[in-house]
Amino acid sequence: MEDMLQVGVITQTHGVRGEVKVFPTTDDVNRFKKLKQVILDIGKETMSLEIQSVKFFKQFVILKFKGIDNINDIEKYKRCSLYVTREHAVPLEEDEYFIADMIGMEVCTEDGNIFGTLKDVIETGANDVYVIESAEHGEVLVPAIKECIRSVDIEKGQMMIHLMDGLI
Repeated sequence: MEDMLQVGVITQTHGVRGEVKVFPTTDDVNRFKKLKQVILDIGKETMSLEIQSVKFFKQFVILKFKGIDNINDIEKYKRCSLYVTREHAVPLEEDEYFIADMIGMEVCTEDGNIFGTLKDVIETGANDVYVIESAEHGEVLVPAIKECIRSVDIEKGQMMIHLMDGLI
C-alpha cells in the first residue's frame, strides 16, 4: 500500500505573494480546509509545507504556504505533486478504497480464473469505471457497481468480478 496519497498538483502561481493554484486530485476538495500540511514532491526529494491559507477558485484550490511569501520562491514548484501521509488521509467509508492501493491488483472472475490486472480507475459522475488489462480480451471497462464487483481485498491485492453480458 502507498504511504503517501496524492491530493493535488501545483499548476501555476497565483499573484505575487507566493500563492499557488492547485488542481485537486482528491474526491473531496473541501478536505483542503482541514489540512495543516502537505508533502511537496520535487523529484529527487520531498519537502513538508505548512498550509497558511486556503481559497477556492473555479475547479482550483489556491494555497498559501507558511514561509513562502514571494512568487520567485514558489514558481520552481509548478507541476509538482502534493501528497498527504496515510494517517492524514480522509477516512474511508465501507466499500471505499484509495485508487493508489487498487492499481496493479489481480482481477479474477467468480469461477476463480485470472481475468487480468487493474490498470486505471476512471472517475465518472455516476460510478467509477475500472480499466482492466486482460491478456485474452485486451482493455476491458467494468463499472464499479455491486452487480459487477463481488469483492476487493486490498491486503491480498485481488478483486473478484462478475462479467455481465456485453462487457467483453
